[in-house]
Amino acid sequence: MSGAASGVGGSKPAGRPDLDRGLGRVGMIAFVGAIAAAVAYVAWSIYSDAAASGVQPTTYLPFVLLFVALLIALGFEFVNGFHDTANAVATVIYTNAMPAHAAVVWSGFFNFLGVLVSSGAVAFGIVSLLPVELILKVGSNAGFAMVFALLIAAIVWNLATWWFGLPSSSSHTLIGSIIGVGVANALLHGKSGTSGVDWGKATEIGQALLLSPLIGFGVAALLLLAMKVLVRNRALYAEPKDGVPPPWWIRGLLIFTCTGVSFAHGSNDGQKGMGLIMLILIGTVPTAYALNRAVPDRYMAEFHANTVAAAGVLGAPAAAGTTPAQARATITHYIADRKFTPATLPALGVLIRDVDVQVSEYGSLAKVPAAAVGNIRNDMYLASEAIRWLGKDKKAALPEASTKALAAYKGSLDAGTRFIPTWVKVAVALALGLGTMVGWKRIVVTVGEKIGKSHLTYAQGASAELVAMGTIAGADMLGLPVSTTHVLSSGVAGTMAANRSGLQMGTIRNLLMAWVLTLPASILLSGGLYLLFHALVA
Repeated sequence: MSGAASGVGGSKPAGRPDLDRGLGRVGMIAFVGAIAAAVAYVAWSIYSDAAASGVQPTTYLPFVLLFVALLIALGFEFVNGFHDTANAVATVIYTNAMPAHAAVVWSGFFNFLGVLVSSGAVAFGIVSLLPVELILKVGSNAGFAMVFALLIAAIVWNLATWWFGLPSSSSHTLIGSIIGVGVANALLHGKSGTSGVDWGKATEIGQALLLSPLIGFGVAALLLLAMKVLVRNRALYAEPKDGVPPPWWIRGLLIFTCTGVSFAHGSNDGQKGMGLIMLILIGTVPTAYALNRAVPDRYMAEFHANTVAAAGVLGAPAAAGTTPAQARATITHYIADRKFTPATLPALGVLIRDVDVQVSEYGSLAKVPAAAVGNIRNDMYLASEAIRWLGKDKKAALPEASTKALAAYKGSLDAGTRFIPTWVKVAVALALGLGTMVGWKRIVVTVGEKIGKSHLTYAQGASAELVAMGTIAGADMLGLPVSTTHVLSSGVAGTMAANRSGLQMGTIRNLLMAWVLTLPASILLSGGLYLLFHALVA
């Protein structure tokens, strides 16, 4: 490549691994074949699901929009793949632990596996960050404007940082895009720009900007210094000889951490695309995807029992004359504004009882007619989100027994609405895995050559990658708001400082600028695109 990946073209500098060997003719044929097979598989799966649920299309426009939206959503995951590849492969490539062409295929495969075994919890967590009124009307023009705006904004910023070879966080970009849509939507409806936006996530990103570089730089530097004391092998701390791999145990450690980071990236980042794809499917083909028609036979009895328990802890029904529509409006306002009032719990009680009546009327989720699917799913979604926020709301002051009963009921609601078809997982896994195998060179060169003034040593690569993998595990267990991308890049910088190799301050400055600008830039991009698309379809 050329351009931003300066130093990539021309003769290979001494000590640099071979970055120019591609997949080969057979590999490219397989790559293109995999993409074609994935597109055909997605189209066949949607057709099969729609036919099985009895969908009778009266116009093909929704399916055209569905195809375009899915293409953009899978495109986001594809870009995410090559944008974040450096997190896993830069150290194994620059320490000669694996050849570059083998490392990216290896990483792509484990990204693929990570997506396939993921739970889906993160997927719907991302969806919950969106404005509630747009989620309830995701099949409307405004809903499509939201989906297109946030995905295109995230893709544009990821491509911009990739072009300049800057490793930035794709997760921060996506969350910024979601916040931007929320701000723009609030302004369109005459509300404050802070209304209906989960600013807690923005705060987490701010914390990550502070914590991640400190953790990466400090812990990787300390680990390298500890290795120098405990492992007195001069070859580990010298520049690798051209093509010579590290000692077997360092090589094994580097390949293990590359595998772990790739797998974790797939299992986490892949889910974000899944959640948005499910939102698209619910908006365009609600009959097939709004409700989980594959719940077990015992579901209805459990759902009714959990409804009775949840309604019981909320007290007697609201005053006569309170309709489900009024209760629905009250709960929608509570979720959007996060303001608990005396009417919140009674309204939730009315909504819960009404959902039970609607579901029981048909005897099974699979038997809910097309005309009723959207309303039932929206009511189930509102009840679930209200319970989630009540659990965090100190003003609600719910006793422990009530919290448990509501949590059990929420589990029943989520089982009926929060599901991911196998084909969605496979499509996202292929997009992320295949994306990992192309376009990786720019950012890998930055991490491997442009952070420090000397070549990455075996010990430096092992220290930085071990900290990156440990950060993923620690963040999952402790809920720490850290970015693996930031940890790895700053970890390489930390090992350079500890080794007194010197830092390329121009690169460090550019990295910090990209990290700081990611959130505001993605907010402005997505907000502006949402306003533009909303005006075009209004």
